[in-house]
Amino acid sequence: MSTPRSVSLSRRGVLAAGGAVGVGALLAACGGGKDKDAGTGAGAQGNVKGGAWSFTDDRKKKVSLDHTPQRIVAFTGTAAALYDFGIDKQVVGVFGPTKLKNGKPDAQAGDIDVDRLTIIGNAYNQFAVEKYAGLDPDLLITNMFEPNALWFVPDESKDKITKLAETVAITASRTPLVKIIERYAELAQSLGADLKAKKVTDAKARFEKAAAELRKAAKSNPVRVLACSGSADLFYASNPGINSDIMYFKSLGVDIIVPDNLDKGGYFENLSWENADKYPADVLMLDNRTSALQPKDLAAKPAWNKLPAVKAGQVTGWSSEPRFSYAGAAPLMEELAKVIQNAKKVA
Repeated sequence: MSTPRSVSLSRRGVLAAGGAVGVGALLAACGGGKDKDAGTGAGAQGNVKGGAWSFTDDRKKKVSLDHTPQRIVAFTGTAAALYDFGIDKQVVGVFGPTKLKNGKPDAQAGDIDVDRLTIIGNAYNQFAVEKYAGLDPDLLITNMFEPNALWFVPDESKDKITKLAETVAITASRTPLVKIIERYAELAQSLGADLKAKKVTDAKARFEKAAAELRKAAKSNPVRVLACSGSADLFYASNPGINSDIMYFKSLGVDIIVPDNLDKGGYFENLSWENADKYPADVLMLDNRTSALQPKDLAAKPAWNKLPAVKAGQVTGWSSEPRFSYAGAAPLMEELAKVIQNAKKVA
């Protein structure tokens, strides 16, 4: 995994000198975006009466504007979650994994139309500040894996970025998946989403059914599961005590292995490939992000091929940064339930 969360807090990279000058001018012109006309922006879904808007995020920070935000820039996964709740046209830009090399949407983009949006940065530590300022944003929304750390907002340019618009951060770790989804629902509702819309209620019903199916599968076939990720040099065993999705799956009865020698951030244990078999597992949930090696990439590693779950073909993809919506999470549980139900004890 090329950008593990435990080290992601030390953002590296410097803005081009020429860009910094342009940003300064735009900062002066934009003034944080707090005085925009509430009627601007196509497809307004906020307070149609033009009243004030506020939301208290997971930093316990109350963010206030004199109108419902109409020009939102968000982390790609955040934009995808908001879309699932009905917030679409208000989002004008995204940053984070959005498009693959072949031009197709990254998995984290969910169902959003990536071609409609301005991409501020497509990978870790990429954030075009001038392009962001040019969108005249009035709100930036992203996840927060560590206190006060805005996910995929580079530390080196954070001060410039946060002066351009208000920011909202939603906790994405150390909290069960369902609780984070509920927070996203609250945020979406504040932005104008109708949580009683059929699209939303159907997705919630599917989520609840999937959770029940996963619980049933885990009880009827209690196989041991390891959530993991692979890189060229290391095999990462992930911690269900911090990762929100596997924390929730474990609460449903899935026997997810808990590593005993975690890294400083507590997200995973770093294992050399020689020790990749430290935790015998019947099923592997393998990180499917573009930053992690996939089974075809790992096939050349003898240590990978020796793992019991790999030999048995009991490896399933794991969205280690899930989409925090009912629509985004339900398919993950449905797939895991099927894998567990059909798995054999091999470790």
